Amino acid sequence: MRILFAASENAWGGFLGLIRSELPEYYFEASGSFQVKTLEGFDVLIPTMCQVTKELLKTGNCLKLIQQCGSGLEGVDIHAAQNQGIWVANVPTDISGNADSVAELGIYMMIGLSRNIRGMAKSFQNLKMGEPQGKALSGKTVGLVGLGGIGKALIRRLRAFDVRMIGIKRSNPQEAKESLGLDWVGGPDDLPHLIQQSDFLILCLPCTPESVHIINQTSISFMKPTAFLINLSRGGLVDRDALEMALSKHKIAGAGLDVFWEEPPDPDDAIFNYNVMATPHIAASTDVAMKGIAKTVAENIRRAAKNQKPLYEKTD
Repeated sequence: MRILFAASENAWGGFLGLIRSELPEYYFEASGSFQVKTLEGFDVLIPTMCQVTKELLKTGNCLKLIQQCGSGLEGVDIHAAQNQGIWVANVPTDISGNADSVAELGIYMMIGLSRNIRGMAKSFQNLKMGEPQGKALSGKTVGLVGLGGIGKALIRRLRAFDVRMIGIKRSNPQEAKESLGLDWVGGPDDLPHLIQQSDFLILCLPCTPESVHIINQTSISFMKPTAFLINLSRGGLVDRDALEMALSKHKIAGAGLDVFWEEPPDPDDAIFNYNVMATPHIAASTDVAMKGIAKTVAENIRRAAKNQKPLYEKTD
């Protein structure tokens, strides 16, 4: 079996090394970037952040499996893969430690933004002690857009902070409210109501054609000027220009971003001049999560070698 890893050799803390140790009998190759020119000769593709188009798939003369090392498959043309008889699978966030790790980063961003981490750096630089004054999380309202694995992991952890939690769920919102013990849950049409109430607006939903730019000039207009936006999911959920305008005009207090409109983003992008906490798409990149993901990826590669249907197969 020949496996192509569409990233650099050491991406995500050496994830490729973990897979190699699980499957020493197979050949692995790293593309060196998030772009792949050809799939010729490879049995398995681990796409990471590579765009897997219909045209690229045509070069896969022996490709059996596209196995994501995480949950996101928005860059993969699943329909085209199915037409070629290629399996597509991912690793759900709630089975590997992925969701737990992402939730931890979300809380890190909440605390960093509310305690003004950028202001702290300035105080050190200017030899000032005892400032800036931060804001406590207790009593604040957290609006969770998406109540899947990451949303649930956040809920479990946030209970200790004595916050009010509300959410948006695509289906059965009342059932989610009761099962998760939230103060309020609405459907997609209720997003403005959630935004108006939220001190922290946290995105943890998939990026689909329906959710692209769900945070735009209109939805941002409902946010409190003291509220923070945190995106833990996919960069396509947020209209970059609308966010920059809101930050520049102090329509919102700040943003926490682990994902971006393009990846990697330009480090000199003007948006980073404002109150933005940015991390380089590493929310799920922890020792626990990577080991859990590697186990599932390795199992599906073994299944592909035996021409067996993979776990967590995705269909168009």
